Order: sequence, then structure tokens, then C-alpha cells
Amino acid sequence: MNGPLIQARERLSASRRVAVLTGAGISAESGMPTFRGADGLWRDFRPEQLATPEAFSRDPKLVWEWYDWRRERVARCVPNAGHLALARLEHRHGAVTLVTQNVDGLHALAGSLQPVEMHGNIWKARCTACHRVAEDRRVPIPIPPACGICGGMLRPHIVWFGESLEGEVLERAFGAFEYCDVALIVGTSGQVQPAASLAGVARQNGAFVIEVNREPTPHSALADVSLMGAAGDILPRLIPE
Repeated sequence: MNGPLIQARERLSASRRVAVLTGAGISAESGMPTFRGADGLWRDFRPEQLATPEAFSRDPKLVWEWYDWRRERVARCVPNAGHLALARLEHRHGAVTLVTQNVDGLHALAGSLQPVEMHGNIWKARCTACHRVAEDRRVPIPIPPACGICGGMLRPHIVWFGESLEGEVLERAFGAFEYCDVALIVGTSGQVQPAASLAGVARQNGAFVIEVNREPTPHSALADVSLMGAAGDILPRLIPE
């Protein structure tokens, strides 16, 4: 791996604009639950039954109880060496946009600057009345929580099944990958749209694409360099202190 790693490090060091995409793989190394399959079951409910606007409209207390359980599990996890390396890249380089599919908030805890959270953030709540978004890290959280400004009911600031991603979030994400000269794709399966399209956008616009993953993905065919292994091992070598 030394040759490809050195090539990737040199391209990253010489880059003008960097776009980073991270997926569940980087957070799994922090012990983050996937909340899929048996791991996602809570009171015999599957995530698809609770993470919907219809479920929240029907029983907001039930949905918040499930999110409170999830928040308690997420709170046990801390950023790993991969998160810290990406934060170091942002601070050192100055022209890095980090886009993540994860909702756990670990990039911000690691020191990343305004990560573009495509699917929202489990530590943020949005008022259903005035639409204000605010962070609330209380565990447990009062159920159901109320807006501190207008008193309206809060909902998790998460993109649920059946909902569209926010236009501003999509614009920032696709803009970053359209205009970067190096794209770094970390720990994502490459199967969830629209994030799965970002590497292709970068490649079509002439960017050098670096993939970091434990196994080959659909992104591997697009990548100029594929570095197979754990993000927590590879990223500190790609972005040394």
C-alpha cells in the first residue's frame, strides 16, 4: 500500500480544494451501532416503522422514546483517529468541505468545522411550528421536548424515510464535489443516493479520487487510488500530524 498511500498523500498536500465524504464505516470504528437488523430493534419496532413523518404524527412520544434510546447509545461513542485526522486536514488545509452521511455528530466533536450533515444530526431538534433548529445533548431528554422560543413541539432533526434532503444541504454537498480537485471517500458503501453520486461528480469534473474502505465498493471503479483498511489506521498515515 505504500506506493498508493504516498501518491494519495502527495495529491492531497498539493490540492487547492478538497471534498470529503464519510459514511457509516468511520463511525463503526468508534463502536457506533448500525441500528440495522437485530441491532436496530427496539420494543420489536424496526427503524422503518418509527423514522417516518407518519409515525411521528401518530405517536410523537413513542418516536422520541426511541430516539432517546438511540441517543443514549450514541453518547457512549467518541471520535476515533480517523475523525481526528480529517479535522486536522480541515484546520491545516483551509479549503476542505466535509460531507457526512452520519447523524452521530462525531465529526463536530473531533473538531471539524461545519460538517455538511446530509441526513441531519441526532443531537439536534427542529421545531414543528417555528422551524428553529437547536442542539440539545441532554440524555435522557424530556419527552416530548418543547421549543424554547415558541413552545411548539420539537422533532428530531433527521431526514426520515419518505422525506427529501434539504435543498441547501444538497447544494453545499454537490457544489463541494463539483469544484474540488481532490475527493476523499471514506467508509461509505456507495449504495445510498444521493451521496453515492458525489464521487462520480468529482471524477467527471477532473478531480483525483481517493477511496478509503475496508472492502471494495462501487466507488472503487471511480477511484484513482483505493486504500483498503480501517479509516482509523489509514487516515492518520494519509494526513500525518
